Amino acid sequence: MSGAPTPPAPTPTEVRITLVSKPGCHLCDAARAVIDRVAADLGVGWVERSIEDDPALREQYWEQIPVTFVDGRQHDYWRVDESRLRAALTRST
Repeated sequence: MSGAPTPPAPTPTEVRITLVSKPGCHLCDAARAVIDRVAADLGVGWVERSIEDDPALREQYWEQIPVTFVDGRQHDYWRVDESRLRAALTRST
């Protein structure tokens, strides 16, 4: 034990990532893990919206889930590439 304090994790200041998902989706589980890790590292917030709760989302994205948005623009679908997500968030700050 070094006695040095552990720095606090960054506090998300704003929601910049949206994950569109559905229950029981294994690709959504993987996307959620990547997004959670990247968001925590960069100190950005994220939200998740289910196509089960929104008929308009279901109509538009049911074949592509999970779908990620960065700053309101569609970023990825099916799989979230961690380095690409980091780059998009870093580039647009």
